[in-house]
Amino acid sequence: MDIIEILKEDYQRFPVNQTYSIYAPDVFFQDPLNKFRGVKRYKEMISFIQTWFLDSQMDLHNIQRLGDTIKTEWTLSWNTPLPWKPRISIPGWSELGLNSDGLIVSHIDYWNCSLLDVVKQHFFSRKSHD
Repeated sequence: MDIIEILKEDYQRFPVNQTYSIYAPDVFFQDPLNKFRGVKRYKEMISFIQTWFLDSQMDLHNIQRLGDTIKTEWTLSWNTPLPWKPRISIPGWSELGLNSDGLIVSHIDYWNCSLLDVVKQHFFSRKSHD
């Protein structure tokens, strides 16, 4: 199975049973909250999401490969474990860099919203109030 198909399947079942073998051991990861190296730390981050985020869902809107780069467009959503369990949604995209062995050596996530926008979703409904 090629890496695009593996990624599509991983997105469908995110954050459960991710395919960590497609990542280089020293993969570089960055998003607006994290920056680190190593597949071990990457697994820990996914485990945190699986443990603390309720009903996590990663909707894949687009995926394309151009040479040694894969770009994905997605929306990550979950319910935060607060008493009112707000539904949080982060639209964004990822750029995945591949090495000569076809392993992901860099995974950089970008958000189409600010961290403040994400925080606000915990306290303010996105529905308009007349």
